Amino acid sequence: MPAVTEPKLIAGNANLPLAKAIARRMSMHRGMSVNLVDARVERFNDQEIFVEVFENVRGEDMYVIQPTSNPANDNLMELLIMVDALRRSSASRITAVIPYFGYARQDRRAKARTPISAKLVANLIETAGVDRVLTLDLHAAQIQGFFDIPVDNLYAAPVFALDIEHHFKGQMDDIMIVSPDVGGVARARELAKRINAPLAIVDKRREKAGEVAGMTVIGDVRGQKCIIVDDICDTAGTLCKAAETLMEAGATEVHSYITHGVLSGPAVERVANSVMKSLVITDSIEQGEKVKGAKNIRIVPTAPMFAQAILNIWGGMSVSSLFETDTLVPIYEGLYQRP
Repeated sequence: MPAVTEPKLIAGNANLPLAKAIARRMSMHRGMSVNLVDARVERFNDQEIFVEVFENVRGEDMYVIQPTSNPANDNLMELLIMVDALRRSSASRITAVIPYFGYARQDRRAKARTPISAKLVANLIETAGVDRVLTLDLHAAQIQGFFDIPVDNLYAAPVFALDIEHHFKGQMDDIMIVSPDVGGVARARELAKRINAPLAIVDKRREKAGEVAGMTVIGDVRGQKCIIVDDICDTAGTLCKAAETLMEAGATEVHSYITHGVLSGPAVERVANSVMKSLVITDSIEQGEKVKGAKNIRIVPTAPMFAQAILNIWGGMSVSSLFETDTLVPIYEGLYQRP
């Protein structure tokens, strides 16, 4: 049966600009005003989180927009408490829209006596009362299996493909996609297939955690414009080292396309001083003025894709259609033109 009520959006404090951008895009698609539900999400003096929803949400299809980025624990608790408030207010369905899923890197036990925190977070989200999760580029695809509810994992690759074709128009024959480690080959190969580009790999060896002992380039990158593809850039140490290794191997330029710009610690300075000509990230995590002011960091919007995904979920239509680059061309309405 077709949906009767309109989708309703509510946002925490983690990325309000993205939530507002999604609402604007949905307003354009619906031909009517779509606003964020009026609510307050604040902290008491002891930092306890309090949520109050000022609108009636009984029987509504609710979408809670809240990435669990830094500070991860605060933003996760905001999400859980907002969901609890909506569940106790008789919302009919609650979808957690989590553009950046924190704790995703703790998806397995790499050593003895360590947790699988991603599974714990999945349990918390389900127990709070979420009926469905919508996210972007999970660090490990198997995290979808940690949930017993539907999980829609969107991909940044189709948007990145559009961006690369737009910014490297007339130079596509010189492009080579690079995975910064062996574990990211599948992600890099997917983008390489979309733009019909060759693939190379940077193999890194570690002496101990956090320190890269050496890197080796697998593939011939001489004379190529290399594009490093990954899902997360945290301190940017490995990324900048990989860029240096590629330049030493004969690459003419190095660019990076990273879905989630965590960019903690010295990351921005490292990127600014590196041999990389550009770092492209999405707005899944809200960035400060330091990142926005960096000359070689550019932010690609995800609001058009998330807005369409929410409308597809609400209307009972396919979300996987958004995995195709051609589908996103009209959604991004003039931002990118196919060559």
